[in-house]
Formats: sequence, C-alpha cells, structure tokens
Amino acid sequence: MPTERRSGEQDPPGQALADEAPPHFSEVSALIAREQAKTGRLIGGDPRVFFVTWGLVWLVGFGVNFLSQGPNGDPIVSMPVLVAPLVLGVLLVAGIVTTIVASIRMYGHTVGESSQAGMMYGFAWMLAFLMLGVIGSRLSHYLPEREQFLLWSATSTGFVGILYAAGGAVWRDRALFALGLWVSAVNVAGIVAGPGWHALLLSLAGGGGLLVTSVVLSARTRGRCA
Repeated sequence: MPTERRSGEQDPPGQALADEAPPHFSEVSALIAREQAKTGRLIGGDPRVFFVTWGLVWLVGFGVNFLSQGPNGDPIVSMPVLVAPLVLGVLLVAGIVTTIVASIRMYGHTVGESSQAGMMYGFAWMLAFLMLGVIGSRLSHYLPEREQFLLWSATSTGFVGILYAAGGAVWRDRALFALGLWVSAVNVAGIVAGPGWHALLLSLAGGGGLLVTSVVLSARTRGRCA
C-alpha cells in the first residue's frame, strides 16, 4: 500500500534518478557522434579535405593535359608545350602540401594505435612514390614523349588505387575501398585506351570519383550527427 510523503521529506538517495526515464541508446549515440564531429573540426581532422583537394587536382590538372594532347595526339587547345605539365606539377605540389598539413593536424593530436597506423600509412605513400620516381626515371627515356606521360601517370595512379584499397581494408572503410577499386579500374581502362584518353579518364572519372567520395563521407558524417 503506497505511503504518503510527509511535508519536507526528501527522496531516498537515487530515487529521483530512478524515477527519470533513461536516455534512449540512439540519443546517446547521436550525442557521442556530434561531440566526435565537433572535436574533429576543432583539431582539423577532416578526411574529406584529402578527397576534395585531390579531386580538384585531378580534374583540373589531367583535364588541361587532355586538352593539350587530344585523344589521338592532336591538341584540342593550342598551348605552349610546357604549360600543361607545369599546371599539373604546380597542382600536385599544392596537393602534397595540403595533404601534409592536413595529416599533421589530423594525427598530431592523437596518440596510440590510431596515430601509429596513420604514420605507417603515410610512410607507405612516401615509399610508393619514391619507387615511382626511380622507375620513371629509369624507363621513361626509352619511350616516346606521349608514352612517357602515360608511364608516369599510369604508375602513379596505380599506386594510388592500391593504397586507397589497402587503407579501406585496414580501416574497414567501404567508401575508401570502393574508391581504390574505382581508381584502379579507371587507370586500366585509360592505359588500354591510350595516352590522351587516359588523361581524360583520370580527369573526369578519377577526379570525379574523389569528389563523390567526399560527398559520401559528408552524408555519412551528417547521418551520424543527426
């Protein structure tokens, strides 16, 4: 039989908390996701920076090279010989600098396994492109000029596709793994099609794939924070 509460009598310890309905698990998860996203923005750890940056680099850089080469060696837009490689080179350097800065901001505030994994993955990228430089320097002078560009762009894109797929497998990130497969498929198709077509495919399909990945990550982030 319920007892009446006397005037001035306080609830037993913990009774007030017991009377309150516990928060739903989805609400707690949403709160955690919002705080993680907020923290990530504060320290600059947004992986979408990488994909937007390199998507634009590929879209513009390889696009200019396609215009200078044309599909069959006949330029679509007349320009000095060094303009297209210079544009691509400047964009690549800008992309590398942006990547380094973003990586430092992303992993410089973390410790433990995540930081170590990020550092090792970054080292793998450095090693891959060091090998690219050695291979290209050793073999490119045996090829005609158009084939030289194909050698450099195809090997670099091949490394990118493999490393994206490997990163997606390590971190169980389906979007990154799918991007690696897509870049690899685009690269193979471009190699078969030839130098000019390879540049066009890397510009539209490769750069577009990187930008689409950034959109997917944005939607996924918003979904977690909703």
